[in-house]
Amino acid sequence: MTDQSQGAHNQGAIGLIGAASIGVGGMIGAGIFSILGVVGGVAGSAAWIGFLGAGVLALLCGHSFARLGAAFPSSGGPVTFLTKGIGHNTLSGTLNVVLWLGYILALALYASAFAGYAAALIHGPSQGGEAIQTAFWVKPVIAVGVVAAFLLLNILGSAAVGKAEGVIVAVKLVILIAFVAITAPSIDPALLSTAHWKPPTSIAFSLGTAFLAFEGFGLITNAAGEMGRPEKTLPRAIYLSITVTIAVYVLVVLATFGNLTTDAIAAKKEYALAAAAEPALGRLGFVAMAVAALFSTASAINATLFGAANISFRVAHERQLPAFLDRKVWEGARFGLFVTAGLVAILAAFVPLAAIANAGSAVFLLIYAFVCVAHLRLRSETRAAAWPIWGALVGCAAVLALLMTYLVRNDPASAIGFAGLLLLAFAVEALYMRALGPIRRSAGD
Repeated sequence: MTDQSQGAHNQGAIGLIGAASIGVGGMIGAGIFSILGVVGGVAGSAAWIGFLGAGVLALLCGHSFARLGAAFPSSGGPVTFLTKGIGHNTLSGTLNVVLWLGYILALALYASAFAGYAAALIHGPSQGGEAIQTAFWVKPVIAVGVVAAFLLLNILGSAAVGKAEGVIVAVKLVILIAFVAITAPSIDPALLSTAHWKPPTSIAFSLGTAFLAFEGFGLITNAAGEMGRPEKTLPRAIYLSITVTIAVYVLVVLATFGNLTTDAIAAKKEYALAAAAEPALGRLGFVAMAVAALFSTASAINATLFGAANISFRVAHERQLPAFLDRKVWEGARFGLFVTAGLVAILAAFVPLAAIANAGSAVFLLIYAFVCVAHLRLRSETRAAAWPIWGALVGCAAVLALLMTYLVRNDPASAIGFAGLLLLAFAVEALYMRALGPIRRSAGD
C-alpha cells in the first residue's frame, strides 16, 4: 500500500493531538509519580537537571523513532525497527525480548507506585517527618490486585478506556499544573540551592534513572499505522509530547523539592508528590495528590499493559518467541497478555521500587541505542539527518555507562539483575532460534 493510499484509508483516524496524547499519557502517566523520589535520592534537589537531561536525550532518540515510524508504519514500533535494521537473527530477537521485559519492568514500576500511594492514602499523612509505616503485605497485595484488575479490563473492555485516553491525559496535566501553581507560593528557595545538590557525578548518574520517565514516547510509533499521514503527524506528535513532558516534569520537580527537604523526599519516595502537597494544603493536599497519583498510575498501567502484551504478540509473530504467546485463549485475549501480567505482578510485589526503576532505565537506554544503530543501517530509506542519530546513540551509550557505574558502586544487586536479564533473554532466544531452525520469510511476513 502506498503512502498516499494509506493516508486516504486512515483519514480521520489518529491525529496530532490524539497521537501526542498517547506519548504524554505514557510518560506523565506514571513517570513523575513513580521515580521522582528515586531520582531525588541520587541527585538531591538537582533532580530537575536529571529530568531535563533525560528529556533532551529523549528528543534526540525521538528523531529516529519519528523517521523510522513514518517509513515503516505498523503496530510493531521498535520491534519492527530492530528486525528491519539488524535483521531477523539472534541479536534482534534478543533485543526484542529485552524490550518486552523492559515494558514489564515499567509496568511493575507503575504498579509499585500505585501501591505506595494507595497505602499512604489508607494510612493518611505521617506525623512529623517520619515516613508512613505499613504492614509488609499491604503494598504487595495492592500491587498484585491492580495488575489483576487491569488484566481483566484489557480482556473485557479496554476499548472504552482507550477511547478516553485523551481526556485522561488532560485531567492529569490539569492536576499537575494545579499542584505547581498551588505549591509555588510556599517554595523555600534555600531548599533548591546548590547546598542541597548531590555531587556532579551523582547528578550525571541521575540522568540514567530519569530516562525511564520518558520511555513512553515510543508507544506513539505503535499507532503509526492508524495515522492519516504518519510522515508528518508522527514526528510532530513525538516532539510535542516530549517537550510538554519536559516542561511539566521540571516544574513539578522544582515545586516538590522547594517544599520538602531531600531527606524527607528520600524517606517518602513512594509517595513524594503527595507529601510535597501537604505543607501547603495540609490533609486536603495530601489526599488530592495521592488520588491523582492513583489515577495517573492506573491509567498508565492500562495503557502500557496492552502495549507490552502487543510487543510479545509481535515478537512471536516475527518468530522470535514461541507462537503460543500469540494464541487466543480466553475472550479473544492472547496468552502473551496473561504472561505479561503475571511477570508484572511478581516484580511489583517482590522487587524494590528503586531496583525496578534502575533496571528499567538501563533496558530502555540499551534498546533505544540499538534503535539508533538500526536507523543508521536504514538511513537510505528514511533519508534522515545523521547527526541526531549519532547524538542519540552516543548519548544513550554514555548515560547507560554512567548508570551502570552508579549501580555497580551503590546497588550491585540491580547491576547483577540487569546483566542476568540480558543473559536470560539471549539464552532464551538462542535456544528458541536453534530449535526453530532456518526461517524462510515469505513476502507477506
